[in-house]
Amino acid sequence: MRLTLYTDYAIRVLIYLAAREDELCSIRSISSAFSVSQNHLMKVVQDLAAAGFVKSVRGRMGGIRLAMPAEDINLGRLLRHTEGLDDLLACSICIVKQACGMPTVLSEATAAFVSVFDKYTVADLVHRKVELNLILRPHERRTAG
Repeated sequence: MRLTLYTDYAIRVLIYLAAREDELCSIRSISSAFSVSQNHLMKVVQDLAAAGFVKSVRGRMGGIRLAMPAEDINLGRLLRHTEGLDDLLACSICIVKQACGMPTVLSEATAAFVSVFDKYTVADLVHRKVELNLILRPHERRTAG
């Protein structure tokens, strides 16, 4: 199974915010750090905020941060949200759907795949915060200036 760029960007945003849990961060800084389109990240962040993963603070001194502790953000839940894992194939429009066993196989395979992600949280991805910030900060300066 292959995850979409959308999920990739969502995970990157959450990693960045978790590494800087005490700061309000800008989409621009995340975009610069990962060399990702700011417009793409805006869409991802809006969706993450609507789903309750991220909190947006408006105003001149605003920014974004995690809406909850990184330990409470389950990666399986995130994947279910960003990937819409209900329909891996277009079985609903297939002419043999009523007699075919493929939906059962897909359901089982998806559950097995996501069950690995269910074991982890965003906190598990950022347990080396000092190193993460050392890697991310030089990229921000180099690309933002």
